[in-house]
Amino acid sequence: MKRTIATLFALAGLAGGAEAADYASYETASACANTGVLTHITQRFDERALTYLKAPIAIAEIRHMSLNRLELRDATHPVEREYCQATALTSDGQHRTLWYLIERNWGFAGMGENVEFCLSGLDPWHVYGAHCKSLR
Repeated sequence: MKRTIATLFALAGLAGGAEAADYASYETASACANTGVLTHITQRFDERALTYLKAPIAIAEIRHMSLNRLELRDATHPVEREYCQATALTSDGQHRTLWYLIERNWGFAGMGENVEFCLSGLDPWHVYGAHCKSLR
């Protein structure tokens, strides 16, 4: 079913605008293309690029968001996880694979959300494993 960013934004209840990058309409039933999630990734990457990468690089656009894997919450998995993939255009003109994880029912008393992400080729310490493996 075709959904717009506004619909997913309302369903997920996440705050945030798309001022940091350009997001288009897409077809997905997951939160992978949620405006709040994508804005969070863009802003967090921009904040940390100079500090950790020592490079003036930013995410200019995120496209082709898709769900790779879904782990629903159950008795043995108290945290719901959506593993997502997208293409990120960075300010150096490169198209890079963006891997990210959205966790729900996370944090104090099982409330809240967490987003982790990795851009292929920009994780020099392999925080998420070689080639962002732990977020795939």
